[in-house]
Amino acid sequence: MKKIEKGEYGYIHSQKIRRSLITLVMFLIPLTIFVIGLCVTHKRATMFTFVAIMSCLPGCRMAVSMIMMLLQKSISQETYEKTKAASGKLPQLYEMVFTAYEKNTPVDSIVLGPKSVIGYCSSSKASPEFLEKHLTDILAGNNIKRTVKIYTDFHSFEVRVKEMAALDTAGESAARNEKTRDVLLAIAL
Repeated sequence: MKKIEKGEYGYIHSQKIRRSLITLVMFLIPLTIFVIGLCVTHKRATMFTFVAIMSCLPGCRMAVSMIMMLLQKSISQETYEKTKAASGKLPQLYEMVFTAYEKNTPVDSIVLGPKSVIGYCSSSKASPEFLEKHLTDILAGNNIKRTVKIYTDFHSFEVRVKEMAALDTAGESAARNEKTRDVLLAIAL
C-alpha cells in the first residue's frame, strides 16, 4: 500500500489510522514492561515500574498527535475531483490544517498559482481573514511574495482556479511554486 504524503488527498484518514496504531503500540510497551516486572518480582515498587512510567512519555506525546488528527475531517471525493479538474497543471494541496497560537484552521484544498495561493475552506468555524494574514506573514518571512485568498464558497473558489489555470504562465509556475509548497507543507499539521 502506498504511503499518502502530507498535502495529498486521503492524508487525514490515513494519519488517523497510522497515529492510532502507533499510540496503541507505544502504550503496550510500558504495560508489558510493568506486567513482566510484576510477575518477576511480585512487587510494584521496582525499577520495572519506573521504566514503565518513563516509557509512557513518548506514548503520551503520540496520543496528543493522534487526538489532534482525530478532530480533523477529510474532504469529500466530489470536492477533490472538482478541484483537480479545475486546476489543470497547477500544483494542488489537499487536507491541510494550519495551526497558529490563536486557532487551528482546516483548509480542504489549496491551488498554487503564478503569484497567488488560493484555498477553499468548508468549515463554518474558520476565519478566512485570519488565515490569509497568517499565511501571508509566514510566506513573507520565507521571502515568498504571494497573495493569499481563502474562499468559503466552493463555486467562487472553482471559478478563480479555472481562471488561474487558463493563464499562459500556469504551466511554468510549477517550478516556481516548489518553495511555496514546501513552506505550506512544513507549517501544516
